[in-house]
Amino acid sequence: MKKILLIVLAILVAAGLVTFMVVKQQSGYTKVMAAKLTKHDLSTIVSGTGQIKPKTYAVLGATAMGRVTHLYVKEGDHVKKGQVVAEVENVAQEAQVAGQRAAIAAAKTDISSYVAAEKTAEANLEHAQADLEQKTLDWNRAQSLYQAGIDSKQQYDAAKAAYDLDVASLAQAKAQLNQAKANTDSQRGHLLTQQATLRSYQNALDLTESTAPFDGVVTDEPVREGETVVQGIQNTNGSTFMTIADMSVVTAEVKVDETDIVNVRLGQEADVTVDAIPNKIFKGHVTEVGDQALLRSTGVATSQSTTGTEEAKDFKVVVTLDSPNNDLRPGLSCTARIMTAHKASVLALPIQALTIKPQETTKGTNGNVEAATETNPFGIQKQDQQGVFILRKDDHGKLRARFVPVKTGITGATDIEVLSGLKEGDQIVTGPYKTLRGLKDNALVKIDTSAPAVLTNNGSGTS
Repeated sequence: MKKILLIVLAILVAAGLVTFMVVKQQSGYTKVMAAKLTKHDLSTIVSGTGQIKPKTYAVLGATAMGRVTHLYVKEGDHVKKGQVVAEVENVAQEAQVAGQRAAIAAAKTDISSYVAAEKTAEANLEHAQADLEQKTLDWNRAQSLYQAGIDSKQQYDAAKAAYDLDVASLAQAKAQLNQAKANTDSQRGHLLTQQATLRSYQNALDLTESTAPFDGVVTDEPVREGETVVQGIQNTNGSTFMTIADMSVVTAEVKVDETDIVNVRLGQEADVTVDAIPNKIFKGHVTEVGDQALLRSTGVATSQSTTGTEEAKDFKVVVTLDSPNNDLRPGLSCTARIMTAHKASVLALPIQALTIKPQETTKGTNGNVEAATETNPFGIQKQDQQGVFILRKDDHGKLRARFVPVKTGITGATDIEVLSGLKEGDQIVTGPYKTLRGLKDNALVKIDTSAPAVLTNNGSGTS
């Protein structure tokens, strides 16, 4: 039994010595995670939420007051342009149209009679002209015979009287013809007035029917047959039949944060996902970028807001879907991921590896920029410098973390583009976060192999 205890004690002493040597060997070192830089595609994504909307839609309001007698379609039905979709009672309007058409028919009959009277007057005028020609010949002959002493004074006077009578008859015939033409023109004027009145009555009758302005889908129908509607303000109760949407061109109207809107441009590609249609991505492109900020709490434009409180703002962005399908419905919640920048095969590093190092500089007595010291404290300006810690071996073969300034480009979800300061294959410190933020330049480090860092190849990012 004593021998066993001695063996156990020896093992514990040996383990303690090994542990002591390991700790002693690693004292002065900082454990870090590291990864090598690689090239991959990188995209900057701006995200916004909103709802599906048709590019073209119309709210059909009541254009005549009365009881709804027919609703020919229901919500979800497809309609064609010009199709009658609703009807209001129209007894009075139909009676007015029928009465006016009868009045027009009577007026046309009156015109026909006036035209016949005009023809009669023209015939009477021609007869009077023929009689006058005959009486003119007789009068001329009577004058010659009377002057020659052949006819008597009685015959001369009779020829003169007959001639004067036909002159008066011709004048009367012309007056009757003019009067007949005037009566015809007057009746034609009355007919035009009655026809205009008919158009007015017909329009009132047409307004009792509501027709589809274009091919589309009925998306809302707030009234029922038997209810009474009145002409009023659009979208108010009792004045709207239905809403028709043209779903051939579908858009996603989303709101983008004010900090991201500066990167959104017309024509940029976007992926739209709809909550009601999982595992489906609709491709689209930006077709409208709003220039008016909207208050996030109310959605009211800042130019229309009367409050002076500062709050987060959004901007409206419209994405037109390239290939919509029949599953889409107006009002469905959606999310648009807009690609504002994309670069292929660029050098990128994990965002968490990027750190900020404060740097102090000052202007010396000669005007040159010098290192800030206690003896020369004038004009000190703190300048933050972004960079990463790159792993390098010193002259003794020990691994050290050296701070290297870097210039960055576009930002993805987890990575950021490197424009200068690093090259492909460089090994950089990627964490842990607390260690990285407190790491000093030229510090001795050891790579923690228990949790190796691996650079992601997914360079797309969401803002």
